Amino acid sequence: MSNRVRGGLTLFLLVLLVGGAFGAGYLTRELLNGRGSASPAYAEQEMALFNEAWGLIEENFIGVIPDSRAVTYGVIRGALSTLADPYTVFIEPAAREVERERLQGTFGGIGAYITRSEETGEVILEPIPGNPAEAAGILTGDVLLAVDGNPITAEETVPDIIERVKGEKGTTVVLTVRHPGAAEPVDISVVRDDILLPSVVYRLLEQDATIGYIQLSRFSGESSTEVGVALQALQAQGATKFILDLRQNGGGLRDAAVEVVDHFLADGPVLILESQEEGERIFNATAETIALNEPLVVLVDGGTASASEIVAGALQDRGRAALIGNSPTFGKGSVQLVFDLSDGSSVHVTSARWLTPNRHQIDQSGLQPDVLVEVTQDDIDNGRDPVLDRAVTYLQEATP
Repeated sequence: MSNRVRGGLTLFLLVLLVGGAFGAGYLTRELLNGRGSASPAYAEQEMALFNEAWGLIEENFIGVIPDSRAVTYGVIRGALSTLADPYTVFIEPAAREVERERLQGTFGGIGAYITRSEETGEVILEPIPGNPAEAAGILTGDVLLAVDGNPITAEETVPDIIERVKGEKGTTVVLTVRHPGAAEPVDISVVRDDILLPSVVYRLLEQDATIGYIQLSRFSGESSTEVGVALQALQAQGATKFILDLRQNGGGLRDAAVEVVDHFLADGPVLILESQEEGERIFNATAETIALNEPLVVLVDGGTASASEIVAGALQDRGRAALIGNSPTFGKGSVQLVFDLSDGSSVHVTSARWLTPNRHQIDQSGLQPDVLVEVTQDDIDNGRDPVLDRAVTYLQEATP
C-alpha cells in the first residue's frame, strides 16, 4: 500500500505543481495560458521532497497509515489552505451530492425529511407537502423502523439511511413505520419521484392582509420560479405590498439571485462581476417583472450571505426596497466556480468578486440595514419577531 500511496500522490502533486489543474474548464484554460506553470525540474524536486517526508511517515508513524484516497484528499485540502481563501475548498463525494441536490432544488426520492432524535435515538420522518411520502400516508412524527424489510440500526447515520431510502424515479421503496400514538408498525409503499425541495414559503400576514410575506431560504435552480409563483398568488389574494425575508439565507446560485431581482426591477444593473478572465461584466434586469411598483422591504441579518446579498444589495442600491434587520449582512462578495472531479468530489474556486450596482464592495463588511431593529433575548425567548413587526409598520407608514 505504501508504494501505491506514494505513487498516486506523486502523480497528483505533479499535476498540482504544473498548473493547479484540479478539473477541466477554467483551470485547464489557465494552464494553457501559462499561468502557474512550473518547470519539470522544479516539479521533480518538489516530488522528491514530498516522497522523502512521506517515506519517513510510513517508516516511523506509530498509528495506522490511511489509505491512498484519504491521503490524496488531505493533500488537496492542504494545498488549498495555502491560498488563505475560506471559500476555495474541497468537497468530498457524499457532501457534494447533497450540495448538488440542494442547489438543483429537485432529486429522486420520496419527499420526506429524516432526522434522528437525540433523546430516543429513533429515526423520525416528516413528509414534504405535495410529494410522494405524504401521498402514500407517511405522517409527521412517524418512526422509521425498516427500509425494504431491512431494520434501521443504531449504528447507521442519517446520511446512510437517506441513501437507502433514495432511488431512481418510478421505483418503489417499502418503509416500515410506527405512526405517532400507534402500538403496531405498518408497511407503506412509496413510489419514488422527482422531489421538489421548496426554497420559498409565503402567506398573507394576519396583522395586515394587504401585505404578502415571502421567505426565501436558499437560491436554487427553482427559486426564481417559486418566488414568481408566490408573488402572483399573493397578488391574486389581494396583496399590494411585499416583504421578502432573506434572514439566515446563506446564498446559493448567482444566476438564481439575478433572476429573483428581475421580478422587482424592469431594467438596469443588478450585479457587477469582476474576474481576471472576463474583466468586468454587468448583469442587468430585463423587462419581465411581476412586482415592479408595489412597496417592498427586505429582511436581513448576519446570516444573509452571498447570493442573498446580491439581491439585497441590488434592491437597496436601486432604491427599490429598504433593508430592515438587526445587524449588517454577512459580507461575502466573491463568486466560486465549482469543478466536479472524476470520483464525485469537487473543488470550489474563488474566481471573481462582485459589486452592487453602485459599486459597493461588501466583502468583510456586508450591507447596512436602512432600518436597524434591536432584537432582545426576551423577544427570542417569547417568540416575538420585532424585525417583521417593524417591516409591517414601515410599509403601513409608507403607503397611505
